Amino acid sequence: MSHAPSPFRTAVTLCTFPEAAAGPFVFHGTLEDGFAKAAAHGFDAVELFLPGPDAVPVEEILALADQHKLAIAAVGSGAGMVKHGLSLTDPDAGQREKARTFLREMIHFAGKLGAPVILGSMQGKSGGTVSREQALDWLAEALQEAGAAAAPYGVPFLYEALNRYETNLFNLQAAAAAFLEERGIANVKLLADLFHMNIEEDDVAAALMAAGPWLGHVHWADSQRLAMGTGHTDPAPLVAALRQADYTGYVSAEIFPRPDADAAAAQTLASLRAFAAV
Repeated sequence: MSHAPSPFRTAVTLCTFPEAAAGPFVFHGTLEDGFAKAAAHGFDAVELFLPGPDAVPVEEILALADQHKLAIAAVGSGAGMVKHGLSLTDPDAGQREKARTFLREMIHFAGKLGAPVILGSMQGKSGGTVSREQALDWLAEALQEAGAAAAPYGVPFLYEALNRYETNLFNLQAAAAAFLEERGIANVKLLADLFHMNIEEDDVAAALMAAGPWLGHVHWADSQRLAMGTGHTDPAPLVAALRQADYTGYVSAEIFPRPDADAAAAQTLASLRAFAAV
């Protein structure tokens, strides 16, 4: 089936573990079904959310990718928090080491797929016995290690600034980029999630342009975390900002599957294809 073009490489989220069944992922269920649906809609790639690095053999995923002519855009690490309760800023040293081990194993798994790993919820937060300074030191150490682990695979590691209700570490793209630069953290790029940015940034388009050199991945979501074009976000300045920033990465739908998964997937692509020739 032929599809109209998009101005960017497109991806859609596939989630396979029940603990995240209520999460903002388009396709839930088996990888076989998810790959087939992603290809049928015309996405370029899939973004995977799996229970862990040993949940599915690499060979099985590569076979599905080859069968459906899809790339692997990224692999999420959220199961580390959602399923296993792990955080890189846990006050317990043993738990922090488990978190870093989980992340290393995910990086090696994803690297064999040619994909970067995303750090979102596993970054944790400061508070209680953990000062902000201490949390940021632990985060910097983990990001240094993650960037170095991803480098041999020729991919970056992706760090996501979340909204204030999910973390108090970094909520703004500029602050996250400054942190990476000040700490000399190599081979780590930013994941710009438009849902989080709608909450935190004064001007989302300006923030995307300013973060341009640091951008490695974009989560394409409207203001209410549904498909773009269903909320109050104007996508036109965001597309223009990404173009001005010479962004060449993926734009991926990490959104709730409403009114259903197929409708959300179709609306996501429609919102991008409208700008293909603009």
